[in-house]
Amino acid sequence: MSNEEILEGACLTLEQLCAAAALDRDWLVRRVEEGLIPASGTPVAEWRFSVVHVTRARRMHEIERTYEAAPELAALVADLLEELDELRARIR
Repeated sequence: MSNEEILEGACLTLEQLCAAAALDRDWLVRRVEEGLIPASGTPVAEWRFSVVHVTRARRMHEIERTYEAAPELAALVADLLEELDELRARIR
């Protein structure tokens, strides 16, 4: 098992995701509540995230900030970028 595979299975708390992605807690909470960033667990204190969500959150924040995009549009673009990453990985 590679380091990447181990990290992908890791679970991060809300605070850890905020720190890893260098994002404001309120921004991230809103995106999770809107269903744009998935989290497991019900109350906020029990939310858990995959390491993959660090990249998604960073991308969404950058798209929103750079292009003044609505959160839903940023999530759609993040979805497309994730699919591109998967396709590129298959080619390798």
